[in-house]
Parts: sequence; structure tokens; C-alpha cells
Amino acid sequence: MEKVTLLVSGMSCGHCVNAVEGALGKLNGVSSVNVHLSEGKVDVEFDSSAVSLETIKETIDDQGYDVA
Repeated sequence: MEKVTLLVSGMSCGHCVNAVEGALGKLNGVSSVNVHLSEGKVDVEFDSSAVSLETIKETIDDQGYDVA
């Protein structure tokens, strides 16, 4: 398992948290997602043999948020 912290801009409310956690939670290989709204960070633990970091970033981007 790998764990990364991504800087995500554009999140401002509970709906944003639910959108990101929900979308990432549906990805095969993602075991945990923790959004830190006030810090603009998202912690993701995932199996890199099942899902790539690029796919995780694209999924966040598809929800309308910018990933650094």
C-alpha cells in the first residue's frame, strides 16, 4: 500500500468533501480517503498495482477540483 497527500484547491464545503471521498472511494485499489478541508489536502491510501496515482488525480480533477 502507498499513502500520498495531495494538495487540492477549490474545495470549500461538506459537499466538496463528499464528492472527493465518494469518487475516490469507488476506485478499485483505494483503501482510504481523508479530506482535510481547511488545509486543502487529501490523504489517499491505495494499492499501486490496482490503481495509479495519475488515475486518482484525474478522478479528483473530474470532480471539478485542481490537484497540485
